[in-house]
Amino acid sequence: QVQLVESGGGLVQTGGSLRLSCAASGRTFSRHAMAWFRQAPGKEREFGAAINWSGGGTHYADSVKGRFTISRDNAKNTVYLQMNSLRHDDPAVYYCAGGCYSTRYIDHAYWGQGNQVTVSS
Repeated sequence: QVQLVESGGGLVQTGGSLRLSCAASGRTFSRHAMAWFRQAPGKEREFGAAINWSGGGTHYADSVKGRFTISRDNAKNTVYLQMNSLRHDDPAVYYCAGGCYSTRYIDHAYWGQGNQVTVSS
């Protein structure tokens, strides 16, 4: 079974950038589509970005499109989320997820532990 370990979260000022990484164990990583979700306190888990198994197809939520970029390196079993132009509504716990190319969190079988992203004014 795939295990996902996230890193790269932290504190950044408004307008700054941050890159999240999600490293997967298991030889089947390249077979899985991957996604990033986020959840702010008191809010539902929200879809952010998804990438298909090859990395050639991506999809973004309107709230992050043009600012965030999802990518993957199957040779390193890692998926990334490059976050630029961070703003006040981006702070949340960010979760890496895998399983299928879907915007719905219930469709994903594998989850990272969560990674806190904080944006200061």
